[in-house]
Amino acid sequence: MLDIQFIRDNAELVQRKSGEKGYKVDIAELLRVDETRRAQLTAVEDLRARRNALTDSMKGQKPTPEQVEQGKKLKEEITSRENELKVTEEKWQSLMQAVPNPTFDDVPLGGEEDSVEIKKIGEQKTDAKDHLDFAMERDWVDFERGAKVAGAKFYYLKGDLALLENAITQFALNFIREKGFTYMTVPHMVSSRVAMGAGFSPRGDESGNEYYIEGEDLTLIGTAEAPLTGYHADEIIDEDKLPLLYAGYSPCYRREAGTYGKHTRGLFRVHQFNKLEMYIFCQPEKSKEMHEFILQTEEELWQALGVSYHVINIAAGDLGAPAAKKYDVEYWSPVDEKYRELTSCSNCTDFQARNLNIRVRRKNGSVEVLHTLNGTAVSLARSLIAVIEHYQTERGTLMVPKVLQPYMGGRTEI
Repeated sequence: MLDIQFIRDNAELVQRKSGEKGYKVDIAELLRVDETRRAQLTAVEDLRARRNALTDSMKGQKPTPEQVEQGKKLKEEITSRENELKVTEEKWQSLMQAVPNPTFDDVPLGGEEDSVEIKKIGEQKTDAKDHLDFAMERDWVDFERGAKVAGAKFYYLKGDLALLENAITQFALNFIREKGFTYMTVPHMVSSRVAMGAGFSPRGDESGNEYYIEGEDLTLIGTAEAPLTGYHADEIIDEDKLPLLYAGYSPCYRREAGTYGKHTRGLFRVHQFNKLEMYIFCQPEKSKEMHEFILQTEEELWQALGVSYHVINIAAGDLGAPAAKKYDVEYWSPVDEKYRELTSCSNCTDFQARNLNIRVRRKNGSVEVLHTLNGTAVSLARSLIAVIEHYQTERGTLMVPKVLQPYMGGRTEI
């Protein structure tokens, strides 16, 4: 959620930036409701003040019939006005939640195809075997039994491929811990408040990818970003403790799968996968610097793994509501001879923190909303695809990237 004062002061900007993101919002209507809300709130507060003054005037003495009647009328009017205010507040909240975070000025305009490449690393190899064919020939993955047990797009990893996933996880965890991130395991479910506060779809929104727990106010997480965002909800953090760098490991549960053509095949788009997520809480003036730091960490990690990639600045129309700017790291696919999504990192400025009331106490004692950022270290299903496509040999084996060999018992190929 944005600061309402920012919207009041920058109505045209917020309207334009929302449209550039593809969100249909009516800022003029929001401001009309906001004006009504403020007027109603003032009226309620005035009535409460009159009631309190009346109560004070009656202390230590028996109220007169006039005072009793006046108190009765004030109570009825306060109740009526509070009910009106509640309806307006609900409408105001709904309109506020619909307004996305404005993008930074260096975010390109347009949709997915308008994202801008800013860097390219590594050679563009060709002629690799598809990861699913390669893995199934070696009995490393079983989608058939995954479907039997849980449904389509669930799977089992087996043997060396399961060990390779663990090796990537352990390497990535050690790598980002050395960058200063504190490792955390996280709850796999969050409340509606935390899910919506982090920017995910509310319960009942069919366009969302979330799984909901029937009969409970709980959502299965699609990423550790959600519980990490909620970790400091309703807290004030002293400035000298910032930035706080966390690394959350979890399974990720998503309804999306099976509707996007070829690139749903195999492990690329599934209902459940494991992921190691980076998350930062920082001072507002530090968030752009922290965004570049997360991107640099992702790049160094994938350079160490020896996977070719490029970095793109995501266009406004392809950004979700919370992000003011987002980078994607896409690996070069020797199979498809194109770049495919691997990791991303987003600067959400104060959008998530305002939703969940997370603030910083400055050294001078003032308190303000801080900024949050997130970035994927490794999304394990897609990480396995990238490694399989890059490290196949003509002998039909898979070379183990050098940095992973210590986590594979010293094995150089599998």
